[in-house]
Amino acid sequence: MNEPAVKLERVSVRYRVPHERIPSLKEYAIRWVRRRLRYADFWALHDIDLEVGRGEVFGILGANGAGKSTLLKVVARVLRPTSGRVRVWGRVAPLLELGAGFDFELSGRENIFLNGTILGFTKADVASRLDRIVEFADLREFIDAPLRTYSSGMVARLGFAIATDVEPEVLIVDEILAVGDAGFQKKSAERIRAFRENGTTILLVTHDAAALKAMCSRVMWLKRGEVEAVGPVDEVLARYQA
Repeated sequence: MNEPAVKLERVSVRYRVPHERIPSLKEYAIRWVRRRLRYADFWALHDIDLEVGRGEVFGILGANGAGKSTLLKVVARVLRPTSGRVRVWGRVAPLLELGAGFDFELSGRENIFLNGTILGFTKADVASRLDRIVEFADLREFIDAPLRTYSSGMVARLGFAIATDVEPEVLIVDEILAVGDAGFQKKSAERIRAFRENGTTILLVTHDAAALKAMCSRVMWLKRGEVEAVGPVDEVLARYQA
């Protein structure tokens, strides 16, 4: 194992789920004042220990609801764990929900500046990257149109182009390898492959077994928020598929 890039120690995430559906904010406030709100605890992650080496491509698989996306949000510092310790070394680029943070009333150009600021770039940084982002997203003729006129694929392409324009030390990829049409999928896969070849640590969530075999050195299988297995791709995939 190389030096660690990501390390989780006994990480747990608990959500509080209401026992019954509350139809309005007013009803919620009344119940809260009267102390009549009842919750159940749902553990999305429970006592996760994980160490990913610098430059490693690490896969995460599991059924829907297993806790995969929650784990990535914890690593990306989007979500604070209920307990445990998370350490990440280097700049992180999270590809979790492409287009999150966009304002659909603004133009594509304005959203590049908005999203770039959210990712920690200065206005001058974004301006220097603008042409490159627009070219990669293939949105030159639509860049000054409001985002509400874009298709979902166009929004995803723009989000991907912004988030991956700078090479990170840690790249977090959550089920976005099928973004856009075939041509853009090829471009996005090539960009991720280039990151891998340059030593970027990659955490990859996907249901695509072929992608896991082609890109990952190890895989973790999550089941109901707990680690079921960690190890070589073929070995863990065989257990998961069985």
